[in-house]
Amino acid sequence: MALSSNVLVDDSGPSRFDRALLRVEKLLNLLGGVTIIALVILAVVHVVGRKLLNAPVYGYVDWIEQFMVVFAFFGLAYCQREGGHIRMDIIVMRLRGRALWLAEWLSTLFMLILMIGLIYGAWQHFDRSFDFSRPLWSRDSSIDIALPIWPAKLIVPVAFVLMAARLSIQLVIYSRALISGEERPAGVPLPEDPMAVAAREAETVSGRAGDG
Repeated sequence: MALSSNVLVDDSGPSRFDRALLRVEKLLNLLGGVTIIALVILAVVHVVGRKLLNAPVYGYVDWIEQFMVVFAFFGLAYCQREGGHIRMDIIVMRLRGRALWLAEWLSTLFMLILMIGLIYGAWQHFDRSFDFSRPLWSRDSSIDIALPIWPAKLIVPVAFVLMAARLSIQLVIYSRALISGEERPAGVPLPEDPMAVAAREAETVSGRAGDG
């Protein structure tokens, strides 16, 4: 099923970077989706095994806690690229031209500043759990079956770095649009009214998106 997107592409440098970054974002987003399917299968095995065989999955809660990080964070940048994050845009959606791009530029800048702070904090959190003075499997671990926690903690700053890269390219594109007054810049989600968004999502869910 093809996914519908309102992000335009062209031959400009920022758009090429956008498409290159999109390949990484799609791969991580796919990994997050596969992880969800795997966890659903794990839940079925756990419930059936416990009910019928009195043999639940060993360390089920620990495994769930670890792998939730994958789908919770690996899709952040892709969702930002497609304009899928929830936000209050009652005023922004009424703006046009340079006023719109200025509002988008400011919000993107604030998000990037916040993300840089989160990267620092998340990396420090990972670094504390990954103590090089101890053997690999004796470091920070889960309570039940002692799974090492540092891989899950590493996913967070990695996902935030990708998100910061996405915000950076969007900031460049909004800056160019703000200067040139371009109506429909490539590489960023374009504003849509709620009816258009609902119609596009319906096409995606029904499988008709991209059919021409």
